[in-house]
Amino acid sequence: MNTNAYRRGMTASTSAHTEEPDLLASDFPVSFAIFALARQHRGLASSLLADLGLFPGQELILMQLRDRDGRSQKQLVDALKLDHSTIAKSVRRLENAGLVTRAADEADARVKVVSLTETGRALQERIRNVWTELENTSNRGLTEQERALFVELAHKVVSRLP
Repeated sequence: MNTNAYRRGMTASTSAHTEEPDLLASDFPVSFAIFALARQHRGLASSLLADLGLFPGQELILMQLRDRDGRSQKQLVDALKLDHSTIAKSVRRLENAGLVTRAADEADARVKVVSLTETGRALQERIRNVWTELENTSNRGLTEQERALFVELAHKVVSRLP
């Protein structure tokens, strides 16, 4: 799609709300496209995860624990590329919901080890279904080549951001 066609597509979908996105889309097409994509994707994720009693991002912690239970909060920080306070707050909420437990590490009591509860394990299939729906919705109408190109370009942009 050429830039002008892209801009028309972006402004047509946003101009009903305010005139500002028209300027953003035409003056900053890549940044606005990333913003619009992230906002829409997060909105869909929010509505799907709400049925599970989760907020976006919490499912990522649960998925990480499904893959390897008993991780430290630091390992979750590193795996998800989030700051410690975000992980700590999310883990605390998951613990309050009865989905994970936190315990001091046997070797170093300063380290908190996070583990799934039975309730957290029971959500895994439903979380996977949410991500399957997100993936299918995001891929709808794209060819295999377009999907591969999108992923490649997204990784390229991410690698250049601080």
